[in-house]
Amino acid sequence: MTDDKKLKEIEAKIGKIPQIFKDLKDLSPEMYEMLVDLDNMIWADGALSRKVKKIIAIAVAAALRDTHAVKEQTAGAKKLGVTDEEIEEGLRVSFLLAGMPSYMYGKIAVKDVMKRE
Repeated sequence: MTDDKKLKEIEAKIGKIPQIFKDLKDLSPEMYEMLVDLDNMIWADGALSRKVKKIIAIAVAAALRDTHAVKEQTAGAKKLGVTDEEIEEGLRVSFLLAGMPSYMYGKIAVKDVMKRE
C-alpha cells in the first residue's frame, strides 16, 4: 500500500493525520512505516468502534493532563461525528478514575477546540 493511501486510511479512522506522521516520513522512514501500520490496526473498528476509541483517547489524555493530545483527539473525534455529550461522558469516567483535575483539564481543552470549529 502506498504512503498516501496509508495516511488517508488513518485520516478516515481518526479524523486527522497527526503531525508526527508527516515528520517521521522523512526523518525515520522505517519508524514511520511501523507507526502507520500500528496506528491503522489500533484505530480500525473492531469490538469497539473508532468513535468509542476516540472517546477513550480523550479521557486518557485528560487524565494525563496532555493538552495537545486532548485537543488533537477532540478535533479528530468531531470529524468522526462524536458528539459533545459522548465526550462529556468520557470525561466523567476520567473524573471517576483520575479525579476532578483531569475532568476540568479535559473540559477546558475540549471547549477550546469547540470554539475554533
